[in-house]
Amino acid sequence: MIEAFGVLDGTQEVQAITLGVKGGLQAQVLTFGGILRRLVFPSRGTPRDMIITLPDLDSYVRDTTYQGILVGRVANRIGGARFNLKGREYRLAANEGPNQLHGGHLGFGKRLWRVLGLQNAPRHRLLLGLTSADGEEGYPGDLEVTVEFCVDGSELRVQFEAHSDAATPVNLTYHPYFNFAGDMRLRMPASQFLPVKDAQLIPTGKRASVEGTPFDFRSERSVNAPPLNTHPQLAHAGGYDHCWVLDSSRDCDAELRSESCGVRMTIRSDRPGIQFYGGQHLPAAYPDLSGICLEPEGFPNAVNEPSFPSYILEPGATFHSTLCYRFDEQV
Repeated sequence: MIEAFGVLDGTQEVQAITLGVKGGLQAQVLTFGGILRRLVFPSRGTPRDMIITLPDLDSYVRDTTYQGILVGRVANRIGGARFNLKGREYRLAANEGPNQLHGGHLGFGKRLWRVLGLQNAPRHRLLLGLTSADGEEGYPGDLEVTVEFCVDGSELRVQFEAHSDAATPVNLTYHPYFNFAGDMRLRMPASQFLPVKDAQLIPTGKRASVEGTPFDFRSERSVNAPPLNTHPQLAHAGGYDHCWVLDSSRDCDAELRSESCGVRMTIRSDRPGIQFYGGQHLPAAYPDLSGICLEPEGFPNAVNEPSFPSYILEPGATFHSTLCYRFDEQV
């Protein structure tokens, strides 16, 4: 189903496209930012919103918390908003102090995406496309990106592809804020996490064991952070806002569950890490909203850390990544 969702800059129509069937998992995606505006799953006979949402287009245009957006070219932070590639320094748009966060001032989440394909049966599929020009936000190369959304039963799959005519960093992810209920519990099969230097949240370049720390989610525990004085890394971020290093033998990236609403979500991807943001700064923008982010991705600031897996996309190569969100009703 396609609905009008407003007009951008007085001329460009924004559409809201709903995938899935009534009574099952349904996802509503905006052509503005590829934003996941609604994600509804039935549990105990009641359709339930799995993510937090904003009321209208103007709210998303003004939003500064990255509500539901497709994140690019590079998710997370790049220290000093600069990097060196093939002997040249690139200076990026700095939008979080001296650093770049989630692709810059507009990134991909404040852009109007093209609808390249839509199918409602038997598969519920939407294909969006975006061209990011050479020099945009400071990045080299013309980058062509497509993202396919597919609702299949109780699973939402998000498939990214990108091609560039010049070497460039590419690290795409999705940024919905999940809120099932007040008792959410999280499991992540990750034996290590990436410590950050200070409150700017740039990784130190080292990996640290989660053993014996508040960062050990190998067994299910509450998403709520313990007191900040129990670990210096919690104090840096005001809670959780770190990248976990996913185990190579993992059964999933993350599992989020709520007993009170009877829903479990399982996230799977092909990415090496997952950023868990506890949403602690969200009330400053939206006092009535709360939620957490779970973002499968390459490691933050990898363009400046030789020990981290590279996410440089070379000309003629293809960036490809798939994120899967599967929902189950817990009886």
